[in-house]
Amino acid sequence: MAAGGSLSRSERKAAARAEILQQEEQRDRRRQVSRIWRKPPAERSPEECQVLSESEDIVRELERRRKRRERLRRRQEEVCDEPEELKRKVVELAAAIRNAKHLVIYTGAGISTAASIPDYRGPNGIWTLLQKGRSISATDLSEAEPTLTHMSIACLHKHNLVQHVVSQNCDGLHLRSGLPRSAISELHGNMYIEVCTSCTPNREYVRVFDVTERTALHKHHTGRMCHKCGAQLRDTIVHFGEKGTLTQPLNWEAATEAASKADVILCLGSSLKVLKKYPRLWCMSKPPPRRPKLYIVNLQWTPKDDLAALKLHGRCDDVMRLLMEELGLQIPGYDRARDPIFALAEPLRPDEEGTHSRKPVAPPQGAEPTAAPRNEPPARPGGWLGRGCAKGTRRRKSN
Repeated sequence: MAAGGSLSRSERKAAARAEILQQEEQRDRRRQVSRIWRKPPAERSPEECQVLSESEDIVRELERRRKRRERLRRRQEEVCDEPEELKRKVVELAAAIRNAKHLVIYTGAGISTAASIPDYRGPNGIWTLLQKGRSISATDLSEAEPTLTHMSIACLHKHNLVQHVVSQNCDGLHLRSGLPRSAISELHGNMYIEVCTSCTPNREYVRVFDVTERTALHKHHTGRMCHKCGAQLRDTIVHFGEKGTLTQPLNWEAATEAASKADVILCLGSSLKVLKKYPRLWCMSKPPPRRPKLYIVNLQWTPKDDLAALKLHGRCDDVMRLLMEELGLQIPGYDRARDPIFALAEPLRPDEEGTHSRKPVAPPQGAEPTAAPRNEPPARPGGWLGRGCAKGTRRRKSN
C-alpha cells in the first residue's frame, strides 16, 4: 500500500476487477435461481432445491416481483357487475342522489368512449397500447358527439340534482351537451377554445374545430392572433408537467368551492390516478366523517375504491340509463343542429382561413344551426392553480 494509506494504481485496478467479478457472479446466481424458481416444484431436482434454499433473499425478491405483477394485472382487468347486482347498486345510487344536498360529478375518459374517443388506461387505451409497443390510430374528434352519459349529466343539472361537474376531458363534449359554462370545470382545458392572455380579462375564442393542431407540451400558440390586441392566441390544454394558469375553461375556483360544499361525489369513467393528486377535490382537510360520500362508476380498479360508499362496475352509459330510469327522468337526445358550440363560436376572419386543417364540427346537412341563448352568466373567475396531467397528449383521457 502506498504512503498515506491510499491504494496504489495496481491495487485500485485489482479491486475494480474483483468488484466486477463479484457483480457478474451475483448476476449469474440470480439468473440461475430465477430459472429454477420458474420451474414447477415437482420438476426441481434435489440440487436445484438446495440452490433455492441457499438463496432465500433472491427467492423473496422474485416472489415480491411476481405478486406485484399479479396485482397490476388484476387492476387492469375490467370487471362487470351482473345485471341484477348492477341494478341493485343503481337503486342505492339513485337514493343517494335524491338525498344529496350538494352533488358534484367528476368525469374522466370513460364517459367519452361511447363517442369513439379512446380512453387511456382501459384494455385498448392510449397508455395501454403504447406500453405494449402498439400504435394508436388517429381519431376524428369533429365526428364525436355527446354521449348518453353527457346528456344525462346535463339533464341532472337542469333538474338541480347536480350542482357542478369537474372534468378531466378536453373533448368539449360537456359544453356541447348543453351544460352551462358556469357549471363546468374543465381542469385540463378544452380543445375548442383558444385565449388571449394579453387581454385583461383574458379574451376567449370558441371555435368549431380543434385548435391544438400546432400546439404541444410547453408550446401553446395556435398560430392565430387576438382580434382586439393582436397578441398571439394560445390553447387551453394542460399537459403533464405543466400548471394550469388559465381562469377559463379550467375554472378551478368553482371546482374547489363545489368540492368544499359537496356531501356526495359521483365519479364517472375516471381512473382517479390523476384526480387523486388534487387533495382539495377530496376535502382531505376535513375529518373523515365530514368528507363527501364517494360513489364510483368504473370497470377497473381505482385508488379510491376502498374509500367509496359504493363501487359500480359497469359502463357509464349503461349505469346512467338505469339511473335516469330510476329517477324518472327522460334522457334528452343530442341534436347537432342545436349544439351550443355554434352559438358560442367566434368565426374566423378571412385572413385566418388557412390557419388550420382540422375538420370543423358542422350542423347536419341541409340544416342551419339554431342559436342557443347567450344570456348565461359567466363562469366564476379561477383562483387556485391546478396541476396539469395530460401526459404529453391532449386529455379528453383514465379510465
